[in-house]
Amino acid sequence: MVGLLGILISLPTLALHKKLIGQANEFKEGDAAIGVAAQNQKERLKARKLLAAAKIKDLHENPIYEDAQQKLIWATTDKIAYALIQDWTLGELKTFLLNQPESEIKAIMPGLNSDVIACVVKLMSNQELIQVGQKIYNPLPDSKIGSKGYLGARIQPNSPTDNPEDITWQVFNGFSYAVGDVMLGTNPVDSTLKSVAQVEKALKDIIVTFNLEQKLPWSVLAHIDVQQEVEKLYPGSTDLFFQSIAGNDATNHTFGISTAKLLKYAEQRLNNPHAFYFETGQGSEFTNQQGHGVDMVVLESRKYGLARALKQKTAWIVVNDVAGFIGPEVFKSKEQLVRVCLEDIVMGKLHGLTIGLDICTTLHMSISLDDLQWCQDQIIPAAPAYLMALPTRNDPMLSYLTTSFRDHVRIRKQFNTKVDDKMWAFFKQIKIIDKNGKPTKHFGDPIWVYYQYKLRKGDKRPESKIRLEGEQIIKKLFQRGIPLDIKQDPNLDTQTQKLYEDAKKSLWTEWKPKFIKSIPNSIQLKTQSKNRTDYINHPPTGEKLSLESAQQIKKLRDSDYDIQFVISEGLNAKAIMQSGHLMPYLTELRRLLKKSGFKVSPKNLIIHNGRVRAGYQIGELLFANKKPSKKRKGIIHIIGERPGNGHQSFSAYITLVPELVWSKPGKVDHNLTKLVSGISNTSLKPIEAAKESLHQISCKMVVDFFREAEIRI
Repeated sequence: MVGLLGILISLPTLALHKKLIGQANEFKEGDAAIGVAAQNQKERLKARKLLAAAKIKDLHENPIYEDAQQKLIWATTDKIAYALIQDWTLGELKTFLLNQPESEIKAIMPGLNSDVIACVVKLMSNQELIQVGQKIYNPLPDSKIGSKGYLGARIQPNSPTDNPEDITWQVFNGFSYAVGDVMLGTNPVDSTLKSVAQVEKALKDIIVTFNLEQKLPWSVLAHIDVQQEVEKLYPGSTDLFFQSIAGNDATNHTFGISTAKLLKYAEQRLNNPHAFYFETGQGSEFTNQQGHGVDMVVLESRKYGLARALKQKTAWIVVNDVAGFIGPEVFKSKEQLVRVCLEDIVMGKLHGLTIGLDICTTLHMSISLDDLQWCQDQIIPAAPAYLMALPTRNDPMLSYLTTSFRDHVRIRKQFNTKVDDKMWAFFKQIKIIDKNGKPTKHFGDPIWVYYQYKLRKGDKRPESKIRLEGEQIIKKLFQRGIPLDIKQDPNLDTQTQKLYEDAKKSLWTEWKPKFIKSIPNSIQLKTQSKNRTDYINHPPTGEKLSLESAQQIKKLRDSDYDIQFVISEGLNAKAIMQSGHLMPYLTELRRLLKKSGFKVSPKNLIIHNGRVRAGYQIGELLFANKKPSKKRKGIIHIIGERPGNGHQSFSAYITLVPELVWSKPGKVDHNLTKLVSGISNTSLKPIEAAKESLHQISCKMVVDFFREAEIRI
């Protein structure tokens, strides 16, 4: 059998090389969209046969895509270990991984580059992936997290308004189920310094009050630059630095990061007990139009290669694979979710990483609440280090489905897994778990945890008074749409199911003609989506205007305005149509912008089946200039998002950059955009959101952010 290098010589283009490697994948919609998926099982098996005959050195010496990230991964692949295995075929490597013990596998792991790891995973069945996952364990330093027999949890206490009370009580709820031993990690709605610092303070307060500094890190998942600024302003407020990472430089640029930046941060965190928390997920490059013809498995593996390179600088790194968060354009079915999770666990482990999972699905995928439990049961045998943990399976802010506290309780019993020893001792200390390791009468009671918290704060009141106070707080939380699972409330599943069903209705709801007519000075536009089904299943169609609509915009380009409002239904038309949502926000922000000296277009551009990038196209059509100036021009794109959180909330994407930047096609993307999200009458109120939007436009850090991005461009 000829090696892959021989095949390469016979191939006319590098694109065919990429396609051969992509065809070895199990089918996923994302690979099909970029043209590298096999057409059928026969073609897939043929690609795998060719790949199995390839030598490791052929892949190492002929990378299918080169950039700074790839070069860093190759440079940090151990040369001595690589020399031992370079002449192995991928088929021989697969056999070795399946048949040899952990000690032998760990001896060669440092010599495997990310593409080799990705390609060997393609050759394995689900059961073989589980077999390898069960062999390899990479525990965190001074911890049982990631060890055999242990399954940890990241509590994700999200709030639609970044309310510290919402966040704190979700942590109490998790602790009441003896859940939460890996980290506390909140996704912020508002990524301004003030708001991020406030959430950091709330998380740190819990850790310090319970004396958990050496046991449990915390993180606010804002952009890493924002976290750094918060730490400068409030030293000691941040603990674990977060960042989403991609598999190539181009997508990382969209995220506002680079390998050089991450290496710099790694140097700064050499003496920190906790360094980085990275999130990944197959398909992020494809959905950001930066895949460059490389399949999703290879690019996912390169993310882990980047994390491994940074781990050589600072040992405490934990990775979370957020499989399923993007949507049906990446993959659709529960079987595909299982496959992706198994691939990613094994790739992460072969990179020597402590890797956990967010076994999740967006509400526009065809994976139900019941399907999630089935997926969990298929995946847990591969031994991920940890899973997400929320009061219910529905995140109250991000509006997607993931793992609940009671899922963790069930999994511990069903699969005989343990919580990290240090936190298990803490759960015994606060009497959630008894001395025999069994749940006490306080199990599932967040008010009891609140009582323990107040005692450590020096509160001398009797338990009855603190309990009454806790009941009143919980009532307020439920009114704000923050569900807690109190002693496995039997009604909670019904409430979660209702939100799920409402989300499905919201996804398919389209704007009513009467509502469109109520928007003053509106111009209606269409994207290239043929209909709502096309829009949901093929997102790129909603990112470009139809030819007719693009011509309409060109007719407006000579207007001398600084700001143009764009309105799209996004994934939730109901959020925009909700009474008291759009017009109060729009009216107040117009007033504030004019007061601040901006010239605001009187027109409201309405996009049917529009996504965020359609707004960037409008910006280019309006503001690109043959003789561009440095005068800032901008789009404020109001779009319905996150159905299923009970708030019918919408977001505003704010992009305000010089004509010089708009005049370079494709340069304006998410990395040049600031976001105000969670806007609704029951979360971030529209009037307050308008003020926050103006703040995003005018605050010094945001101006500096845009200026730095402009310099890079």
